[in-house]
Amino acid sequence: MAKQSARLIFSSLLCICFLAIIKPGFAAKQNFDVWLAEVKAEALTKGISQPTIDAAFANVKILERVVALDRKQPETTQTFQQYMEKRLPKSLVDAGKARLNENREVLEEVGKKYGVQPRFIVALWGVETRFGKYTGGFSVIDALTTLAYDNRRAAYFRKELFLALQILEEKHIAAADMKGSWAGAMGQSQFMPSSFVNFAEDHDEDGRTDIWTTKADVFASAANYLSKSGWKGDQTWGREVTLPEGFDLSLVSLKVSKPMQEWQDLGVRKASGQNLPSRQLRGSLVQPKGGNGQTFLVYSNYRTILKWNRSTYFAMSVGQLADLIGDG
Repeated sequence: MAKQSARLIFSSLLCICFLAIIKPGFAAKQNFDVWLAEVKAEALTKGISQPTIDAAFANVKILERVVALDRKQPETTQTFQQYMEKRLPKSLVDAGKARLNENREVLEEVGKKYGVQPRFIVALWGVETRFGKYTGGFSVIDALTTLAYDNRRAAYFRKELFLALQILEEKHIAAADMKGSWAGAMGQSQFMPSSFVNFAEDHDEDGRTDIWTTKADVFASAANYLSKSGWKGDQTWGREVTLPEGFDLSLVSLKVSKPMQEWQDLGVRKASGQNLPSRQLRGSLVQPKGGNGQTFLVYSNYRTILKWNRSTYFAMSVGQLADLIGDG
């Protein structure tokens, strides 16, 4: 009898260890049903109605794929050149010019209202979702529920989950149609629920803020995000430059900011070899990791793009795509 009990205990321990391996972060958590009941109760205290809660969580499930993607190392194995070649093919540039021309009237209207040049709105749209073509197929509620139940960043995603429920409560979209990335970024602008609540705009004034299918709302929401994050509509993002031989590389840092003339005096020149612009914008030097010393002089708007996505590669791709799109 004692041997049988020992075997049962040993088997149970093996099972727990196995579950800890296949479900990282979940083993130490309370029972999911108990946890979900607590989430639903808290949602009611935040003003979310019972019908909205019932619809949102009707078929909710933990997505193991989401956990795996969240655990994936963010470092890229691509060089800067490889990344840019892949992310900015000629087909994307051509499509960007076409989308700008097709939507010029509303883009110029939005650009004027928020002080953001249309080419940057289109560039963000293109880099994020290929102009709405790839917006993500995950249920936002399932993804956020999974990440809120997980241990790694539970507090952050729990807040995002409640904000997603608020968006459903306000009837901007139905739960079944609320699709996005594995991390819960939604629509053609890939807004997290917090970004939606803070920046999304109902530009066509139809009573719904629709970043999934309504282009006017997508453009206005992106522009409003940039505007409220410090965008300067009379400036560009930056430019590629060359450094003189023996240049002090400790100056290549976002922590170092100098007016244009000081960089000129230090021997920094445009990539073409010409003098820097005479306008005395403040700028910083950036050398993307894996860029073989390729250097860029970046301005305030580059830092604003980083508030959207804190990736040097991402910010560079948006800036360069905007340059290549131009005025269409």
